[in-house]
Amino acid sequence: MNVEYTGRHYEITPAIRKEVETRLTKIRKILGDKFETKVILAVEKHRHKAEITISPRNGPLVGLAQAKDMTVAVNEALEHLEKQALKYKTKWEAKKRLARKSEEVKKWNGHAAESETAPQAAVGFTEKTAVPVAVHRYPAVARTTEVHLVRTSDAVALRPMTLEEAIKEAHFRDRDVFVFRDPKGKLMILHRTRDGKMELIEAP
Repeated sequence: MNVEYTGRHYEITPAIRKEVETRLTKIRKILGDKFETKVILAVEKHRHKAEITISPRNGPLVGLAQAKDMTVAVNEALEHLEKQALKYKTKWEAKKRLARKSEEVKKWNGHAAESETAPQAAVGFTEKTAVPVAVHRYPAVARTTEVHLVRTSDAVALRPMTLEEAIKEAHFRDRDVFVFRDPKGKLMILHRTRDGKMELIEAP
């Protein structure tokens, strides 16, 4: 056990060393961690002061006490340290639980880790006929892009025309969407689908 002792107007006795190291073993069991310890024992105007500092992973813990007797002061300082160690452990475990819970929530919401590959599955009646299928997770919130509006009059016919004239005009203007009115004044929309076919939409 790595313990550094400093005595100020006080000679550190084997009994005090044993007391400190016995209680530190208990604190080490609470924290489950190796840490360095500094013990400063001082006598000032008949007052015995004990300052014990331990350094676990996330910052130091300090136990301070003073009494008429050094053994009493050391025991009080170690009691303070024990209480702090218990609080430290509870807080650390709560943080770990919270981090684990938030990670699980992220996974349920479709936020898989970047390094995580898409899970593999197979579809088929038997192992021989099974086809491997990659399963992709989609994000919970769809990404949106900024909309750019451009005004144009090329996709709108200014005069009434028949369906045949409208199709020719849409081809001529190279438009996927063409709006026109038929000779009766009804609003019609021509739409070129992905496979190149023209679709007619009659507006109500």
